[in-house]
Amino acid sequence: MRPVPRRSHGMPRWTPRWTLVLAAPALGLACSPLSDQHGLGATGSGGSAGAAGASGSSSSAAAGNGGGIVLDAGHVDGGDAGVVCVPGGPNDDVDGDGWTPAQGDCNDCDPNVNPNAYDFPPAPGDQPVDYDCTGAFADGAACDMGLDLASADPLDAARALDLCRTSSGKIDEWGVVSARWVMADGAPPPAAHPAIDNFHLGHGMLPAFGTTVHTQRGARMLALSSGTARQPTDPGYQSVQGFDKGYTGASPMGFPKESPACPSTVTGQPHDPTGVEITVNTPSNVQGFSFDFDFFTYEWPGFICSPFNDFFVAILSPIPPGQSDGNISFDVMGNPVSVNNAFLQVCGCAGNPPAPCVAGGKTFSCSLGDADLLGTGFGFDTAGGQDHGSTGWLTTRAPVAKNSQIVLRWAVYDSTDGILDTTTLVDNWQWIATPGVSVTTIPATH
Repeated sequence: MRPVPRRSHGMPRWTPRWTLVLAAPALGLACSPLSDQHGLGATGSGGSAGAAGASGSSSSAAAGNGGGIVLDAGHVDGGDAGVVCVPGGPNDDVDGDGWTPAQGDCNDCDPNVNPNAYDFPPAPGDQPVDYDCTGAFADGAACDMGLDLASADPLDAARALDLCRTSSGKIDEWGVVSARWVMADGAPPPAAHPAIDNFHLGHGMLPAFGTTVHTQRGARMLALSSGTARQPTDPGYQSVQGFDKGYTGASPMGFPKESPACPSTVTGQPHDPTGVEITVNTPSNVQGFSFDFDFFTYEWPGFICSPFNDFFVAILSPIPPGQSDGNISFDVMGNPVSVNNAFLQVCGCAGNPPAPCVAGGKTFSCSLGDADLLGTGFGFDTAGGQDHGSTGWLTTRAPVAKNSQIVLRWAVYDSTDGILDTTTLVDNWQWIATPGVSVTTIPATH
């Protein structure tokens, strides 16, 4: 096994003290039960995912092995060979995670355990693990109880997303460093009235959206809208059919980006953009993150492949490997999230079901029905007797480097004009420990 040591906190390099031995009878004292639920190891008694080749089984070594921890490396040459980690001194970094026992590493044989780690909730049947060495298991709890619907604090947007922990900004202290309201390109909101008042109507911390759409996690979710981020029953709601907020902005990097499904269509300048930009330091034991979103648009069915379009963007910096820009939410055909994306399957029309709906010369099966539109302003009950469209809940995943800083900007906007609005719900931020995370958006499975 070759854990890769690295310099951190100004400490010198230390050689990890891993020794190959014949496995002794296990005493059953788990190093850390790292669950497959989070990709940190095998379900059950766990092991060190940072030790290459470890199968996931770990236990205390028998007498005579120096009090080291056996990490089962599988059957080697037909035997039950294992690898022993011998903890070093208080200033050694045996597991190569950048932390020494003197700096608070409570398990220097497991690179997933240190003061900058995320406390992943245990899988069903597993015991909780104190990954961050605090003696408590606080991470993973929701922090969005009691948020004000119309809160002007951008940190409340992070809380509505279930990004709960804050950071002073030090790179070895994971959490939300800062948050700010922005336009789609990251510029500040307009300063003059009434534009700034209308801008702030475009974000909200909602407990539900309509009669059937609820939060994916916790008590609130973030809503962003090119109109008003409100339900029809909420104070400040304006009809999604035509609330022009009266300001324009610039396109985010990489946009205007036209849908491959509409090769001859060119969209125009962003109107009524609303967004939030959150800076986050990443934990030491993660490989990626995910969030859920649900995109509603009044543009369906009348403006398929039209210059009049609404967009939802999720811009990640640094740009993920292999991408030309930072937008990480798009369908399998490369379509941006707009009325033209392939995920738009919450809809309805006369004869559907069983017949599909035809809009803009394209066929929509509306496989998710239209119940999610009820009470939102986008359904036949409040929109002049006609259904409009939604994607249903989708999940975007993206990779990150551990112990690093990322910036994410979620924004919505109209293009070419400021009427016929869109609202996007964003919720359920999750850290991912599984290696090999790629940029994907798929229907949510929870």
